[in-house]
Amino acid sequence: MSDAVEVFEEHRRLLLGLGYRLLGSMWDAEDVVQEAFLRWMRADRPQIREPRSFLVTVTTRLALDQLRSARATREAYTGPWLPEPVDGRAFGPLDTAELRDTLSYATLHMMERLSPPERAVFVLREAFGLPYDDLAGILDRPAATCRQWHRRAVRRLAEDSGRFAPARADHTELLTRFLAAARNGDVAALTELLAEDAVAYNDGGGRVRAALRPVAGRDHVVAFVVGLMSRYPLEEARLTEANGEPAIWTVIGGQRQLVAFDVRGGRIHTVYGILNPDKLTRIRT
Repeated sequence: MSDAVEVFEEHRRLLLGLGYRLLGSMWDAEDVVQEAFLRWMRADRPQIREPRSFLVTVTTRLALDQLRSARATREAYTGPWLPEPVDGRAFGPLDTAELRDTLSYATLHMMERLSPPERAVFVLREAFGLPYDDLAGILDRPAATCRQWHRRAVRRLAEDSGRFAPARADHTELLTRFLAAARNGDVAALTELLAEDAVAYNDGGGRVRAALRPVAGRDHVVAFVVGLMSRYPLEEARLTEANGEPAIWTVIGGQRQLVAFDVRGGRIHTVYGILNPDKLTRIRT
């Protein structure tokens, strides 16, 4: 029994990283991994030659079931649903660009547009480098179908993304300038930093006051930021990290908020404001 638990614990962080990338929620990922553990303990383990493959398969299938049921819940969510931000170190070292990219907040948000099998194939292929034959076994579909899903997912994400993320120093410098411009209500500086088609999302989840629709267009985003800063006292604002990338932590008018960004070509394309307190428990502030 103790050996079985030890084997599972060796793979726990990998499985959590897989579940989180598939679901965008650590709460859901932990539930899936716990169920995978129970199935591992009930399995005929002597017949399992590759525990990692078994556990990845079980976790993926459980996460897909969870993702399909979560779709309806997220569609009924109050305001925009955004992924739960996390400490990027929760899943171990982010040694490759692919591991970092599939954990980035912008990519997680864009993956919401994929079908569940497209998302699974994309994550398993990009983050974990699994061959198509392995994907076929996990998803119980022909390898050719998995290849098609992967190609479609890459194409759909490429339409909205400048993969990969900018250099960390450039990302940090841009956010530092954004924070200074927001503090000062500097319309010209904010306009320079934002892309023309910039969008701001705010996720309060019905728990706190937040914009219920995306704020679209550079001028509207600038007006939203300046208006917010002028109406409420800024009690705290500093750079932090979420999902392995620079982010901004703020407390405005008593409301805690993490702000993540999609940065491409030296400009901010998307601003993600996570205000729902249930989603602010897994990051170091």
